[in-house]
Amino acid sequence: MKATFFSMLLLLTVAVKAQHKEVVGTSPWGPEDEIGTLNLMTEASKLHVLSQINSGKAYDLSVDYFVGMPSFHALGDPGYQYWLTHTPHGTIVDNPNGIGETMNRKVSYTGDAISMYTHMGTHIDALNHFGLNGKIWNGFTPEEHLGDKGWKKTGAETIPPIIARGVMIDVKSSKGTLPANYRITAKDLQDALKKQRVGLEPGDVVVIRTGQGEFYQDANHYLDNYPGISLDAVKWLIEDQGIMLLGADNLSFEAFPPEREDNWVPVHTYLLAEKGVMFIEQMYLEELANDEVYEFAFIAASLKLKRCKRLSNASHCPTYIQIILKNLNNKQHVSLHII
Repeated sequence: MKATFFSMLLLLTVAVKAQHKEVVGTSPWGPEDEIGTLNLMTEASKLHVLSQINSGKAYDLSVDYFVGMPSFHALGDPGYQYWLTHTPHGTIVDNPNGIGETMNRKVSYTGDAISMYTHMGTHIDALNHFGLNGKIWNGFTPEEHLGDKGWKKTGAETIPPIIARGVMIDVKSSKGTLPANYRITAKDLQDALKKQRVGLEPGDVVVIRTGQGEFYQDANHYLDNYPGISLDAVKWLIEDQGIMLLGADNLSFEAFPPEREDNWVPVHTYLLAEKGVMFIEQMYLEELANDEVYEFAFIAASLKLKRCKRLSNASHCPTYIQIILKNLNNKQHVSLHII
């Protein structure tokens, strides 16, 4: 990485605009709410989306996991590691199952394991990922809700199956290659939607293509000064358009250095702590862009990683598969995660 976001953070060269007071949000869905705007889903809204599916055309919106893959390691977190725990020949030599060489020569056995930071690959940031002034979404506090084994509130295990209308906003195709550390504005989103001839509706899932996903196989390029989403853009999406869930194809959704001098991740805290809006990072949107697929029915299911602040989908075990089924009649699509 030519310049980490930390080196830019220390410079603090960005002029700060008029800043609103940052306060953890209180849920309109009650004091025990742990899923924020995902409450916007209803049985009727989900049924409407599912009723649009009539084809088996599939797209995969998740990235591959591999040793050396892009990783958020600036704070010292571990990268992705994979190793074999059993091999056919090793099982013959070690006889770990105690059933002898003859059987182990007949029945080969391979086992494996992974280790990784949960901010890797295609994942959704749960509402306890970032907070403000000692609280997370809905006023939950570490003093009352954080134990030795993790948060007891707003973890990935609370995320319900997500079924909603989805829209991809292809900023890369609309504006061309984005400059280093570029912040996508509300106007950029509006211009792209106009070119795509697509409108937004309350309760939508919106995924934003910056173009960074093109470089995912090259970790240094993918991590280097990537563009992201601005506060201006997310406020327009959430406050004016009523979007339920967001996503993008870059490492950390927003761009660095930060827009505020007093907050190193203002977009994260605005969405997660103030508004109760989750978002998906490191999506693969290139095939959708190539086929000019802009509207779709989005279906997602998180891995039930209890007390985990993020969901990271694993490509081997546990398995997480994401597909999109294309509706040829009315250009609707559906994204389906199968666990």
